[in-house]
Amino acid sequence: MTETLHFHPAPDAGVGELSQVLQATLPLLSQLLEAVPARVVVLDVEERFVWANHEFFKFTGLHPKQVLGQPIGRIVGDNAYASYGGVRARLASGQTVAWEGWTELAGAGRRYMREHLVPVDVQGGVPQATVVMSLDLTELKRRDAELSAKVAELEATQALKASIFDNAMAALVSTDETGHVVEFNPAAAAMFGLTREQALGRSVAEVMIPPRLRPMHDAGMARVTAGGEQRVMGRRVEMPALRADGSEFPVEMVLWRTGVGSQTFYTASLFDLSERAAAQGEIERQREALRQSEKLTAMGSLLAGVAHELNNPLSIVMGRASLLAEKMSGSPLASDAQRIHEAAERCGRIVRTFLNMARSRPANRSEVALNELATAAIDMLAYVLRSHGIAVTLDLLPGLPPVKADADQIGQIVLNLIVNAQQALGARDQGRRLVVSTGLAPMTDGDRRRVPRVWMRVRDNGPGIAPELRERIFEPFFTTKSEGVGTGLGLAVSRSIARDHGGELTIQDDGSGACFCLQLPVSGEREASETEPVPLAETDEVSARLLVVDDEPEIAELIGEMLAGAGYEVMTAESGAVALAMLEEARFDAIVSDLHMPELDGAGLWREVKRRHPQLARRMLFVTGDTLSPTARQFLDEARCDRLNKPFSKAELLARVTALLTA
Repeated sequence: MTETLHFHPAPDAGVGELSQVLQATLPLLSQLLEAVPARVVVLDVEERFVWANHEFFKFTGLHPKQVLGQPIGRIVGDNAYASYGGVRARLASGQTVAWEGWTELAGAGRRYMREHLVPVDVQGGVPQATVVMSLDLTELKRRDAELSAKVAELEATQALKASIFDNAMAALVSTDETGHVVEFNPAAAAMFGLTREQALGRSVAEVMIPPRLRPMHDAGMARVTAGGEQRVMGRRVEMPALRADGSEFPVEMVLWRTGVGSQTFYTASLFDLSERAAAQGEIERQREALRQSEKLTAMGSLLAGVAHELNNPLSIVMGRASLLAEKMSGSPLASDAQRIHEAAERCGRIVRTFLNMARSRPANRSEVALNELATAAIDMLAYVLRSHGIAVTLDLLPGLPPVKADADQIGQIVLNLIVNAQQALGARDQGRRLVVSTGLAPMTDGDRRRVPRVWMRVRDNGPGIAPELRERIFEPFFTTKSEGVGTGLGLAVSRSIARDHGGELTIQDDGSGACFCLQLPVSGEREASETEPVPLAETDEVSARLLVVDDEPEIAELIGEMLAGAGYEVMTAESGAVALAMLEEARFDAIVSDLHMPELDGAGLWREVKRRHPQLARRMLFVTGDTLSPTARQFLDEARCDRLNKPFSKAELLARVTALLTA
């Protein structure tokens, strides 16, 4: 399906920057936008078309070259364009505008439209872009009018045949002027649960009106008999009615009066609304569920896009603050630069985890006893473990030093590991065992760690994890559980929490079953080895020569300065095409490239490098903020290349490059 999807950027150079932003954000949504039966377009700050899906071109019959880069008024016509005056004012205030109604479109005539307009990046009361989603409901409105006409015709036909009581589909009840039943057709007998013989001669109030409403009915009949106002005569009235078994149900009633000689008769035509009321209630419930689903879907897409867009500026802030702190070492301002770096790093952690976790309060780090968390988790799950026949062993090291951590987050890891073990042991018929142990990691003379580390292992004797899946189980949304049992987020979130505390979550080869090991520094902070530059890779004569490829000059310059400061010889290229040209002119030991770039992106660059310089294709590191994209994950799996997620620190970059050069 992806082979039929196209991104149509406007040829105008003035929207180049917006097109780059769209190219970076739309990959996650392009398949959906091309598949929906709605027209979706994107307008730039000057209200020119910069993107449109296939449904738009199908509706207009225009070619992308006739549309992209053109002002909206030229495409939709002056009349339709003028009607957007009020919409523009609301968009300028940052509101999402939804409207529907008739409009006159150039080339399409009078159409009934439903539209949602979403402003993007409002600056100074001017949206830098506007996303417009349109549905053409013209045919639906016409069919609705035709249906209304047919209903009216049916009602007229039913009124014409009202005298044919026995064949009427409606319940027809006629009374004399005293309110006693004189006619009771078969439909009425079925509706009220009475035979015609049982109803004739009885008061209509006794036959069909609930006791609580009978005084009101008697007063109305007395008023009409005395020549007073006829409030319900000839009008459709919804009211509760009474069945013979005493139960109430909703009916729609039309009452009219007929004079026969000197006598007056009243006839009520009644329709049972029970099914309609139930159906309406179900429709309302489904409509509300759909609204909530659409809201969550839109919010998830918006948050994913926001996270992706924040990664680039956060990378620049973090990197520049780190470099500034190094340059100003010994200066009083160095601490300010470090504080900026720490704040940006914190933002990066939030961006990485907000889609995976929902917290009821801010994280609060304090001294946490790992033994107590393990004991509390076992106590909490004691019934579940016992009911599943799992023998639990706690092997906790006495006197284990506390860890400075957020108790809820670390407790979430412990609970997740134990629940995973319990679910895995369900595949074993008997002899189910779970061992939770803690200890203190040994420190050697050459160990660069400055603080001791504690560990906790959760070991089960279940089926274990296949070797080829041991790293994939930490990927978001990947799960080995059956459908409906797991989301594939537990281990990914747990590892993220562990790393945020300066620790790690790994799976160890235990021979049988699965064994997960959580390691945490007592301080709860990242250790010196994670913040100090990693030793450079040794080469035969000169330092390694690296090529940095990124279409954003600030990112390329930042990466170049970080690598050059560590002793590498660095050259930069602003696009994949320029990088290929440079590879023909000079030798490089490794390539650090952005994954998403216009024209020739990172994937295309890798394929060209693999064709021209196969050895170098094995030493490519991709920098990306597109951590949620299935396309990015699929390519990285195919290429077997390492990746560095934005935002990143200098230490992370140097560590990945060193590993790349020494592999």
